[in-house]
Amino acid sequence: MSLLRADVKPLGIGQDTCQFLYLLTGIPALPIAAPVIVELTPPLKQFADVPRAEGNIVSLDPTVFNHPIRRDILHLCVTHHLDGLRQGTASTKTRGEVRGSGAKIRPQKGSGRARLGDGQSPMLYGGGVAFGPKPRDFSTKLPRKVIQLGMRVALSAKLKERHLGVMTRLDWPNAKTKHLKEKIDHLGLRKTLFITGEEQVATGLERAIRMLRDVSVTTVDKVNVYELVRWERVVLDLKAVEHFENTLGKGVPVAALPILPEAVDSLPTASVAQ
Repeated sequence: MSLLRADVKPLGIGQDTCQFLYLLTGIPALPIAAPVIVELTPPLKQFADVPRAEGNIVSLDPTVFNHPIRRDILHLCVTHHLDGLRQGTASTKTRGEVRGSGAKIRPQKGSGRARLGDGQSPMLYGGGVAFGPKPRDFSTKLPRKVIQLGMRVALSAKLKERHLGVMTRLDWPNAKTKHLKEKIDHLGLRKTLFITGEEQVATGLERAIRMLRDVSVTTVDKVNVYELVRWERVVLDLKAVEHFENTLGKGVPVAALPILPEAVDSLPTASVAQ
């Protein structure tokens, strides 16, 4: 992840170019991926020691933020998360657990009516439940690499939908909910999940945002695929971007910065939709 001016764009080297260089020089070359370029989102609070969003962009690792979309992986991750949320406490009593006598209700023969045993029979009112639910664990297992792939796909999907933004810093020092709501409405960031790379959310921002229904804030160690998919927009700070690139990146070389500006038109760009 690199922060740079908006007029500086990198260029990647594809597989075909690497094969051409190998045939030409006899030296194997690795492909160099072109980073994804995202315009900085105006921050909630502009600090003097932080670069302004206007005229600046950020380059993202394409292996994390430009992954092919896999709906099946998203379904697996969301189902895995929701299964873990189920309490599994539903319980019914069988005929052996229902209160009552075990004596036979009436003689087997001679009454002209149907044969019956004790009063705990599932056929009778007040009897036990046949094949009813019992407390159990609904959680399912999913490989760690599949969950990591789901995070890449979820972040890439938000970027392709133009619903992913990057801020330099997430903080709100005065902790006033009214002022924060006005700022969010002004930026058009309703229904947004803010993710910070800090160990804890800034105290002022956490106090101000807890009373707002249509926005939320969390840290990178608590976010999951379900939260990324559920929220309409996602905004990261620079530390969150760095964390995702370190934990989810595949180590593919990315083009160095700066490079020739002629590559501007050939690069994918994205910004948060207003």
